Amino acid sequence: MAEIKAPMGGKIIKISVKVGDTVAEDDEVAVLEAMKMEMPIVAEEDGAVAEVKVAAGQAVEVDQTLFILS
Repeated sequence: MAEIKAPMGGKIIKISVKVGDTVAEDDEVAVLEAMKMEMPIVAEEDGAVAEVKVAAGQAVEVDQTLFILS
């Protein structure tokens, strides 16, 4: 299992995947708004989305787990 974590604090403005989706390395899984910039959050490896731990509009902190891949 692999975790996708927030690279910095901010607000999740878009979730691009759902549980069961298959992702490849560098696929966008969410978009984070931080310091008035939009930053894509991407998968660091191939896998299937096992868990989505955030929702659009939610504030997150640096290193918070956003997704779990299996």
